[in-house]
Amino acid sequence: MKEFALIFRLKDISDFRPTPEQMQERMNWLAGIASQNMLVDKGNTLLPFAGSAKHVQADHSITDGAYTEIKEFISGYIVIKADNIDQAVEIAKANPIFKQVGGSIEVREVLQRD
Repeated sequence: MKEFALIFRLKDISDFRPTPEQMQERMNWLAGIASQNMLVDKGNTLLPFAGSAKHVQADHSITDGAYTEIKEFISGYIVIKADNIDQAVEIAKANPIFKQVGGSIEVREVLQRD
């Protein structure tokens, strides 16, 4: 399996005050990934990226990345294991952030070091 970073982006973080229910929904999403042994990192380190990137929008449209200029707020990331970028995109699409605040998730393959 390969590793992919899911980078969470918001247009503006100032209005985002998650309710306890929203936080629980996100925790359940993460727990589901972890229960499949696919959660590598909950976002505690910086990682170099390799290969192409995909950007998943709130309406589940998918565009190619990566981008040289970012005007959005990066609110966090996690690293998951997946067979390929398409599987990682499907996991990203299930994130409750879309229902909670909109935003987007960029999916990038992580550079593997020997």
